[in-house]
Amino acid sequence: MPASEPTIVATSMGFTSRGRGPWDADPGPVFDLMAGLAQADEPRICYLNQAVGDQPTSLTVFHGAFAGTRYRPSHLALFPMPNVEDVRAHLLGQDIIWVGGGSVANLCAVWRVHGLPEILRECWEAGVVLGGVSAGSICWHVGGTTDSFGRKLRAYTDGLGWLPYGNGVHYDSEAERRPLLHRLVADGTLPASHCTDDGVGLVYRGTRLAEVVADRPGVAGYEVVPDGAGGVRETRIEPRLLTA
Repeated sequence: MPASEPTIVATSMGFTSRGRGPWDADPGPVFDLMAGLAQADEPRICYLNQAVGDQPTSLTVFHGAFAGTRYRPSHLALFPMPNVEDVRAHLLGQDIIWVGGGSVANLCAVWRVHGLPEILRECWEAGVVLGGVSAGSICWHVGGTTDSFGRKLRAYTDGLGWLPYGNGVHYDSEAERRPLLHRLVADGTLPASHCTDDGVGLVYRGTRLAEVVADRPGVAGYEVVPDGAGGVRETRIEPRLLTA
């Protein structure tokens, strides 16, 4: 069954390491959360990896993580050409679409060339649960902070914009993320924003932030809004802890 209303899970989380090397991972608890939101016992989950140019190693991690589980994984590649005959039909046939991290600027640009925003919006409105990590979180929003243009973080304001907020990812683990996000909200480059420490996800039902979740203790989500005096007001949102 599809989700009961359009749902996006925008995160700074995803897979968990098995401790046997960087390419050996298990699905984190966010995926069971998304399966529950999709009301799917054997979820069909499709991976979109364009933020790193459909990097083969990332695809290997994805398929390896779901091997032998109740999930039915697939991926949509766009480099050098789509790997499925009917992109729209394939994506509409999923319960979950998961978008990996990397360059959000490149991700959205490639999607637009291939008409993905229109298809993905149709999926969202049809009840396919959309989600992703880092670039795969920012993309659904107006924009956020990004290293898409170089090592120095910059503003990105050309996201899909279905969620009418800015988005700050890796809020606790990359020192420049928080102060830059504050400046961008203060000067109006970004609207009021929702941010995630590593291990945290934002659950949107429609365009409403319905819940903040975490896959580990001691982390949080945040709302950052203009304070009316040229600065911002940041509010910590305690998450619900997901279990594996």
